[in-house]
Amino acid sequence: MHGFNAYRVVAISVAAVSLSGCSHDKFVEQEKAVKAEWSQVQNELQRRNDLIPDLVETVRAYAPREQSVFQAVADSRVRLAGARTPRETIGAANQQSTALERLLAVVENYPQLKANDAFNRVTHELAGADTRIAIERMRYNARVQQYNTSRRERPAALTAILFNFQDYPFFLVEVPATSRDVPKVEPNQDRLR
Repeated sequence: MHGFNAYRVVAISVAAVSLSGCSHDKFVEQEKAVKAEWSQVQNELQRRNDLIPDLVETVRAYAPREQSVFQAVADSRVRLAGARTPRETIGAANQQSTALERLLAVVENYPQLKANDAFNRVTHELAGADTRIAIERMRYNARVQQYNTSRRERPAALTAILFNFQDYPFFLVEVPATSRDVPKVEPNQDRLR
């Protein structure tokens, strides 16, 4: 009877080790896919970051008094360039998006700027960069979802713990508080009569 229990323990251990080996390979493969997608996100964020100086200089020529907005954009570029981890990069990218929204809101006060060819070219390139960022962010998040879900499934969760496979953060877009405010629309009383 004692030998039978020892045999069961050995059999269970061998099964657990062989299953964890399969999970390990799966995690390594999924982690490589997450990292590959993340590098695509970083490429697109860098492309947007490279467009910002041209945009700022064009706007500055028409709106030199908007120094606080220009400083916020410059700070966001520095923060993104200095980000070392995905979490830091995601935070910096969200800060940069907010700063760019503020900069583009300033443009509304300068109609002659909207007619400037250089401004229109840069904003068109910026819109394209934002679209590519959104696509790469979606692909990255899909890979992260797959990987993080695999980490929680049994018996793979044991492998994740044993080999220290960590969760990856999702790249969620932070909506600034000012964007959440619903504008108040007053009906034109003259039209209603």
